[in-house]
Amino acid sequence: MLLIPAIDLKDGKCVRLRQGRMDDDTVFSDQPIDMAKRWVDEGGRRLHLVDLNGAFAGEPVNGEAISTICAAYKNVPIQVGGGIRDEATIERYLAMGVDYCIIGTQAVKDPAFVARACKAFPGHIIVGLDAKDGMVAINGWAEVTDHNVVDLAKQFENDGVSSIVYTDIGRDGMMQGVNVEATTALAEAINIPVIASGGITNLDDIRNLCAAPTNNITGAITGRAIYEGTLDLAEAQQLADQLSA
Repeated sequence: MLLIPAIDLKDGKCVRLRQGRMDDDTVFSDQPIDMAKRWVDEGGRRLHLVDLNGAFAGEPVNGEAISTICAAYKNVPIQVGGGIRDEATIERYLAMGVDYCIIGTQAVKDPAFVARACKAFPGHIIVGLDAKDGMVAINGWAEVTDHNVVDLAKQFENDGVSSIVYTDIGRDGMMQGVNVEATTALAEAINIPVIASGGITNLDDIRNLCAAPTNNITGAITGRAIYEGTLDLAEAQQLADQLSA
């Protein structure tokens, strides 16, 4: 299982939000490239970048920071989410050196967009599904829909997405442990990889995810835990490698 450090971008800085609230942020660095360097140096094999302003604006806002990181780390796969609402944006990101574009809110609002994107950019599309109690939330978590997360994930699997990033929004940024049960249920229901997100706090969460009765949880995104030091990225990746062997 891959540990994927998250670099959340707001106003050109690297921040962490609690519960997805833009007004409840902690700035960890004015230079996102420095954070990218730190996580790659500590053994990160993929980076997860989120354009938080973009998620709310509906179009990329922190493209400059993302471009800088892509240019510096051409050999590290980079996935980007936040504000990806059309094919032109995906095209720009892929040209910049991004490997995977994560479609979130727009996937739920306009599922046909996902199908088109998968046809136009096969192998480069990930859908991010944020859920609370099994129901999908959109618009920066402001709105919980009546869509069941498993049903939507199956639909996107059929469209050809390469994986699903699953965030349990009851846990994200709250350092309360990952929701292994919900993540496992999704991973067992579909045949494409699931990347767990939200709530990873310490090595116990890595152990619990690796012990899940499925081989389909291939990655885990970690944010606040590695920034606040309750999880050591290098140690966590080493443990995941041992447990996944």
